[in-house]
Amino acid sequence: MDKLIRRTLVSCILIPLVGAIVYLSPQWLFCAVVATFVGFGQFEFFKMVEHRGVFVYKYFGTVVGTLVPLVIYLGYAFPDVTDLEPLLIILASLFVFVLQLIRKDNNKDHLVSMAVTLFSMFYISWFFSFLIKFRFLANGANLITFLIMVTKGADIGAYLGGSYFGKNELIPRISPKKTKEGTLSGIIFSMMLAMLFGPFLTGFGMIHAAVIGAVLAVIGQVGDLAESLIKRDCGVKDSGGYFADIGGVLDLIDSLLFTVPVFYLYIKTL
Repeated sequence: MDKLIRRTLVSCILIPLVGAIVYLSPQWLFCAVVATFVGFGQFEFFKMVEHRGVFVYKYFGTVVGTLVPLVIYLGYAFPDVTDLEPLLIILASLFVFVLQLIRKDNNKDHLVSMAVTLFSMFYISWFFSFLIKFRFLANGANLITFLIMVTKGADIGAYLGGSYFGKNELIPRISPKKTKEGTLSGIIFSMMLAMLFGPFLTGFGMIHAAVIGAVLAVIGQVGDLAESLIKRDCGVKDSGGYFADIGGVLDLIDSLLFTVPVFYLYIKTL
């Protein structure tokens, strides 16, 4: 119960802060906040990988990862400046190879080191930076609110459902505490939130909102399990300790890393 109370208190602080940033901050400040989350998430990821014994250039990777949202913002703020996003990815890939070439040791982990560094750019930096693309849409703030509400609602529903009703483990070799009952509770809770707020925030009908809520809940749970898989492989419990009983920044945004780009691409097809 104490853990639930602490998580609730942290959520009560974060929710109004997120709301203020989404609706009241200028676009450049919103971009800076996204870049900050990306930077902390990247650094936490590299620290976990180092704990696994893999050599990475964590400072280089963190700086480049933080540049991704900034470059995306510049592409929207200055439309005449084109192709900055793919240019950064190409240059970063080039420098990852260069850094390996100038290493003075004879270790045989070069491929793993390069793969992990580049993977983090896509998994954390690029995926999460789709929030900036949302911000430049006509109804961007409402869409971001709907996305975060539904995705994190699945986390809350899964935690509560698993705590009170959980009996059957979901994938014990990856996350022993996650249960099938909790996962189902998370999906149902997300659908309820989507049906309740979707028509006002997105213009979706009730059935449309319910389906999108279920899809985002499932994808969000996959994102949560993906980070659990990484943490288990690296032998760590949490990515960091910034948020009481939640963990680090990466623990906070893990379920959003897949839902953000998927929902953006879906909105662009409508």
